Amino acid sequence: MSESPISSKVQSLPVAEPGRRVLIKGQQTKSVIIDAALRLASQIGLEGLSIGALAEVTGMSKSGVFAHFGSREELQISVIREYHTRFEADVFYSAMQKPRGLPRLQALFDNWMVQTSAEIDSGCIYISGAVEFDDRSGPVRDALASSVASWQTALRRAVELAQVEGQLSRQSDARQIAFEIHGLILALHYEARFLRNPAATERARQGFAHILDRYAEAPMTPSQKPAAKRARKPSNI
Repeated sequence: MSESPISSKVQSLPVAEPGRRVLIKGQQTKSVIIDAALRLASQIGLEGLSIGALAEVTGMSKSGVFAHFGSREELQISVIREYHTRFEADVFYSAMQKPRGLPRLQALFDNWMVQTSAEIDSGCIYISGAVEFDDRSGPVRDALASSVASWQTALRRAVELAQVEGQLSRQSDARQIAFEIHGLILALHYEARFLRNPAATERARQGFAHILDRYAEAPMTPSQKPAAKRARKPSNI
């Protein structure tokens, strides 16, 4: 018998041992399912996610998975919420420990770069989800758009605090600055994941340094520009 398309996509995903499945109950079971669903969605997209595919990956019955979510749509929304929770923990909350202003904005960007670099091989739920649901309506798209909008608001707020601190021009449009920073991440993902450009990460970092320069309240010294380290000249790829 030939291997199913889902199985071939998720060979790297661990399957729970039969004896252990019996011991996992209630909320713990749901957490395990969501974790597996998130890893699966990272590989085949939210649209490819289904009760049946997840049952196959976890070794559970379809009825067992269905009992925790009730529908494919609720499963997809749960994955989006879990991804957003982890994104906040890895990218946002650790950056909030930095002083407000450029140090915090720099930390947000650095953390975001780490997150994006780690997702080059697997894929980003925000980016792949946008491609899948950009021309649709409904609760899944709403949950995805709400999560992305929440992050964009946090990024814009970090820019505004840098303006309040006098580190970025108060006359500049904070939304425009945040838009340009977001654009760097989208370009990085496209260049690194699709075009396999090895210089993409360094170009994104240089782009961020240029944004800080362009919107600086006053000319910045090298010590004020944490992202503007003198880096090796990137290749012409």
